[in-house]
Amino acid sequence: MQKSILITCFFVVLTVISCAQKSDNGIKTPEETNFSAELIVDGLQIPWGLVFLPDGSMLITEKSGEIIHFKDGEKTQITNVPSVYYRGQGGLLDIELHPRYAENGWIYLSYSSAEGDDKGGNTAVARAKLTGNSLSDVEVLYKATPNTTRGQHFGSRLEFDDNGYLYFTIGERGDRDVNPQDITRDGGKVYRINDDGTIPSDNPFVNEAGAKAAIYTYGNRNPQGMVKNPETGEIWIHEHGPRGGDEINIVKKGANYGWPVITYGINYSGTPITDKTEMEGMEQPIHYWIPSIAPSGMTFVTSPLYPDWNGDLLVGSLSFQYLERLQMEGEKVVSREKLMENVGRVRNVRQGPDGYIYVAVENKGIYKLVPNG
Repeated sequence: MQKSILITCFFVVLTVISCAQKSDNGIKTPEETNFSAELIVDGLQIPWGLVFLPDGSMLITEKSGEIIHFKDGEKTQITNVPSVYYRGQGGLLDIELHPRYAENGWIYLSYSSAEGDDKGGNTAVARAKLTGNSLSDVEVLYKATPNTTRGQHFGSRLEFDDNGYLYFTIGERGDRDVNPQDITRDGGKVYRINDDGTIPSDNPFVNEAGAKAAIYTYGNRNPQGMVKNPETGEIWIHEHGPRGGDEINIVKKGANYGWPVITYGINYSGTPITDKTEMEGMEQPIHYWIPSIAPSGMTFVTSPLYPDWNGDLLVGSLSFQYLERLQMEGEKVVSREKLMENVGRVRNVRQGPDGYIYVAVENKGIYKLVPNG
């Protein structure tokens, strides 16, 4: 009885905090906008991934399964794209270039795939080359198992670190009580592989019987943001919480991020998931959101075009339909600011090689943030 009372009290407090934050979100709204948002690629539905080729043109993934090459104001559809399992949150997801793309031409994709014996799909990572307007040399590097017809939590972002390792995320596929805490199963993890799909010999679980050797961290829920910190070289992620409890985490070898044993969120119904927000042996986030903003995409700002934002994080919000600026002091968020309010569901944000910030918005397209003056 006493434990039940404590749990109830905890979530009453959490709900009060959530409601208090929901009234203003603790976020500043700038009185004057110091940039113009210019729609440069229109007519897109769900532009999930975005990457820049050496000539400054863009490759854009549409969740429905298309890759668009945007160059000199024209959109061209790329052919021979891997087939996707297009269901719920699944489809064609992220896209990234090899750090030595100019030398080897490798492009990396994450997507939901029906490949395998079971019905449904799960997240896959492949690489390919761009030959004219078609993909060639397509190789599947990793395919999560088992397939499932559940439509949620595929992840998935891609990022290379300074040593050339490829990191990718796979959500727990809606099976929170089984996948995230079990290193013998895919889902609810961050993975690390070599650029050819082989497994690094120093991955944390390569010598554990039955473990998925590509796993680098576990206890994750559904990470849809990943970026390399330009100062430290660390890989940062953010991930969707349930109702409350979206998190920003720094990826650490072999770390357990706690889902669903610890969380700052509750079920969508309002009922508790757990009475614990921390536990020995489980990582704490460097930041969490209550209420959830449904974060997607993230980038560090290093461009001199935005001097007031230097070192800060930009994160898209799907739920509240704005771009959020997180002012950073090292690993600490010291303030939050709404940008592009009511623009639509922000799916991705990237800093381009030209120094400008590009923002992908569902049912609109790609915006370029141009500083005023």
